[in-house]
Amino acid sequence: MTGAERHTDIDGMADGLDRLWTPHRMTYISGEDRPAEGYEKPTGCPFCRAPQLPPEESLVVARGEHVFVVLNLYPYNPGHLLVCPYRHVADYTDLDVPETTELASYTQTAMRVIRKVSNAHGFNLGMNQGGVAGAGIAAHLHQHVVPRWGGDANFMPVIGRTKVLPQLLHDTRDLLARAWPS
Repeated sequence: MTGAERHTDIDGMADGLDRLWTPHRMTYISGEDRPAEGYEKPTGCPFCRAPQLPPEESLVVARGEHVFVVLNLYPYNPGHLLVCPYRHVADYTDLDVPETTELASYTQTAMRVIRKVSNAHGFNLGMNQGGVAGAGIAAHLHQHVVPRWGGDANFMPVIGRTKVLPQLLHDTRDLLARAWPS
């Protein structure tokens, strides 16, 4: 079931809470979509596979010589992008100078494009280096570019532990890809 609904407790009394069901997130939470061989090898890595897929399947927004930009499959906000090197490396210190330079440049361009298409008020930028630091896919480095707007951290994620996204991923991908400079 998806959508919002009101529940009653065991005595049939309404508990006063609306619930927004997002069952599609269970795939991420349970790890059902993780490859059997894990993310350690490029064959199981979604960041290694994404650039080889058609745009409508991969959610890739832009491609450079050393890095590419892809929508986060489980975004914190609409337009949450990941800037990834093509090379399967885990640690920021493993990037060479051209990769580091292009990663920084594409991060800046991502911010400009998101501001242009959605008027973001600010950004969270970051890399989680290693599983212990929160990296869901620690084997392949990726820079998060998360757009923020005043008031976007409302009660839903804070209390309800649910994020409401007003735009479908493919619509966001198309909007950003069209605005990305050639």
